[in-house]
This record gives sequence, C-alpha cells and structure tokens, in this order.
Amino acid sequence: MKLCFATLLVVTLVLTSSFIQITVAGSDFCDSKCKIRCSKAGRQDRCLKYCGICCEECQCVPSGTYGNKDECPCYRDKKNSKGKPKCP
Repeated sequence: MKLCFATLLVVTLVLTSSFIQITVAGSDFCDSKCKIRCSKAGRQDRCLKYCGICCEECQCVPSGTYGNKDECPCYRDKKNSKGKPKCP
C-alpha cells in the first residue's frame, strides 16, 4: 500500500511540474508576441494587458502592430461586454 501511494505521489509531482513548465513557456511566448503587437500603441499598458489575456486564451497573436487578425480567428472574435473587439 505504501509503495502504491509513493508511486502515485511521484507520478503526480512529475505531471504537475510538466504543466508548470508548459505554462511558463506559454507566458514567454505571449509576452514576446504582445510586446511586438503593442510596440506602437498609444496606451501600451492597456494593450499589453488585453493582448496577454487574449494570447493566453487563444494561444496566438496576429503578426505586426495592427490588423492581420484573420491569422488568429479566436483573437479576432473575442468581444468585450459592449460588443467591441477585446483584443488589440
């Protein structure tokens, strides 16, 4: 019984560490892509915030500083509570 519990614990720890590494890698991806996307924005802090939210959910960011939203339909189709585009 103790061996079974120990094995289960080790497997759980390994899987958890794998998911943490994937999340951190995804964050680096979003940070770099959003930095490029928001480089010419008038309000960079707001642009980076919403770009980061959209990137985490959609796992993509359109290329360039404006437009090209057809490259990422999820990013393009996100709307705020007023029905306007959420993602910069």
